[in-house]
Amino acid sequence: MKHRDIRTILLVEDSPADAEMTMDALREAKLANPVVHVEDGVDCLDYLYCRGAWAGREPVHPTVVLLDIKMPRMSGLDVLTRMRDDENLRRIPVVILSSSREERDLARSWDLGANAYVIKPVDVAQFFDAVRTLGQFWAVLNQAPDGD
Repeated sequence: MKHRDIRTILLVEDSPADAEMTMDALREAKLANPVVHVEDGVDCLDYLYCRGAWAGREPVHPTVVLLDIKMPRMSGLDVLTRMRDDENLRRIPVVILSSSREERDLARSWDLGANAYVIKPVDVAQFFDAVRTLGQFWAVLNQAPDGD
């Protein structure tokens, strides 16, 4: 497998503790995929559009975006809306990782085209299991349709 074939997992999370916990869970899943962490929705779009700090990166879409909802500058739901409105980004799988248990956040995420929604539990073991399973599915088993 060429390096180019191992696509990045993009983690969009403003909480350093939640980001570290998510990255630990992905490492435990022993995925070959590199994980790129950005701290808010603006940085996420900069990464996806290869602009700003990411202007020089190879324009290959991540295999999945793990997206927090409540972030400064631009919310995860605003990012998801922009991604689904863009022909070049709409097929990238998006998993919402949120501590929100509000029905409206869950419903809005599905309405906007989220592929999965994981509530960040207080139980770290449950969270690790959920993230490991998601990482293995999206990174190993699932491939985006051709035409990326």
